[in-house]
Amino acid sequence: MSMTLRPVSSWQKWFALGLLMIVVFAVSALGSSVTLPKITGWYANLTKPSFNPPPWVFGPVWTILYVLMAVAAWRVWLCSTAVGRPAALIWFAVQLVLNAAWSPIFFGLEQPRLALVVIIALLIALTATVFRFFSVDRLAGWMLVPYLIWVGFATLLNGAIAILN
Repeated sequence: MSMTLRPVSSWQKWFALGLLMIVVFAVSALGSSVTLPKITGWYANLTKPSFNPPPWVFGPVWTILYVLMAVAAWRVWLCSTAVGRPAALIWFAVQLVLNAAWSPIFFGLEQPRLALVVIIALLIALTATVFRFFSVDRLAGWMLVPYLIWVGFATLLNGAIAILN
C-alpha cells in the first residue's frame, strides 16, 4: 500500500515525530521510575520461571521498541488518505495508556496478578493497533510486530510470575 502524505511542511513533520518520541519516551520514563527501585529488592526476591531474561535485557529491548512505536505512529499520522488512520491512532493511544499502567501496577503496587489483567488488555489492544496500522501503512504495521512479540512474551512471563508467587 503506498503512503499518501499529509500536506504539512517539513518542520511540522519533524515536530510531529519529536512530539511522538517525547510522548512514547515519557511512558518509558514512567515505567523506569517505578521499575528500577524494585529490581534489586522486591523483584529479585520473586520466584521466576526458567525463561526469565536477565534484568539488563529489558532496557535495550524496550528502547528499540519505543523508537519503533513512535516512528510507526508518525508514519500513520503522516498518511492523509487512509480511512482507518483515526481509528489506528486511537488504538495506539489506548495501548500506550495500558503500557504506561503496567509498570506501576506490577512493580509499584507489587501486584503481578492485577498486572496480568492489564498486560492481557494491552496485548489485545496492541493486536488491534497492529492490524489497524497495517491497513494504513504496511511498514508501520511491521514496525509494531517486534513490540507485539515482546508483549506476548512479557504476558507469558507475567503469568508465570503470578502463578509462582
